[in-house]
Amino acid sequence: MSDAPDLARDSSREPSRELDLVLFGATGFTGGLTADYLAAHAPADLRWAIAGRNADKLDAVRRRLGADVEVLVADSTDAAALADIARRARVVATTIGPYLDHGGPLVAACAEAGTDYLDLTGEPEFVDRMFLEHHRTALRTGARLVHACGFDSVPHDLGAYYTVQQLPSDEPITLRGVVRSGGTFSGGTFHSALNQFARAKEMRKTYAARRRAEVRPEGRSSRSVGGKPHRDPVLGYWLLPLPTIDPIVVARSGAALEAYGPRFRYSHWAGTKTLRYAAAGALGVGALTVAAQVGPLRELLKDKVPVGSGPDESKRERSWFTVDFVGEAAGTTVHTRVSGGDPGYTETAKMLSEAALCLALDDNPATAGQVTPAEAMGDALVARLQAAGMRFETL
Repeated sequence: MSDAPDLARDSSREPSRELDLVLFGATGFTGGLTADYLAAHAPADLRWAIAGRNADKLDAVRRRLGADVEVLVADSTDAAALADIARRARVVATTIGPYLDHGGPLVAACAEAGTDYLDLTGEPEFVDRMFLEHHRTALRTGARLVHACGFDSVPHDLGAYYTVQQLPSDEPITLRGVVRSGGTFSGGTFHSALNQFARAKEMRKTYAARRRAEVRPEGRSSRSVGGKPHRDPVLGYWLLPLPTIDPIVVARSGAALEAYGPRFRYSHWAGTKTLRYAAAGALGVGALTVAAQVGPLRELLKDKVPVGSGPDESKRERSWFTVDFVGEAAGTTVHTRVSGGDPGYTETAKMLSEAALCLALDDNPATAGQVTPAEAMGDALVARLQAAGMRFETL
């Protein structure tokens, strides 16, 4: 069966929609930063709203923003209220996680209404569940379901997209991404990671079900590959395998887009300057994985990094990230870099905001169903992020 979108039924583009954009979660820390960014950078005529379950907190956010923004009250479990909001909006973005606990009903509402959906999830199991449950519906209605629109996984997905465009598309491509950062990651990201470490069996089962259900490209292959810690001969960093959703997202973009060549392989790493830091990182990831298996210990760790809180502005201003990409094809090697400021909060709010504005306002590829950021927005989102201060460089 074909997975081609039925764009004739793409009702999210209908002029009858009352709102261009709805933001769920504006009363949280990252959601508040996202609302601040939209109030400061969205076009003056953007018709947008903030949504959540607490009317008083939402009103306080609206007063703080000083913007012409509507307030919509809906609980993340209220299917009827979510359906009403989805029918009114062209694009819905949400910062309410962990998404495996709170995200499913909103995805369902957007898929059924033909409304574009974005989130910040880094949870592979949630993404695969949403594919299995709502991809076919979104293909029918024309909705674009775009997960991982923050630091997971925009710099990695669009950085890979930016890099492969500088390599021959008719040759096999090998690409590695190397992440370095000086910043704090959000409480929601930390909670989601602990939950996924604790659900390794369920995650593998859902991934396998998706692999059986999805249509793969004919005559091409794309996948992420692992590896052992080693020293990178081009970058000079010690590399540690990074168990995040990012390589999965990049590989799915590689499967969807012919620019990634007939055989695309992507590996994803954390980069450190010394072997000592690489060893400490490996031990840290291993310890978190073990701790996540013990319920009381997992909850204790969550209490240490609560959802909805974050560092102050001065600390965020000192934070940074880089993602270096080294691509090889037919004897050609390309080194690129994506870089920016605070990854866990400030830049994540920027990425989600610009992605939402991109879907609402820009001329994007004709896609539908569950799609990656690169597949859904590609060049338009790269241009937006560059204009907003993120750097995409060829070195």
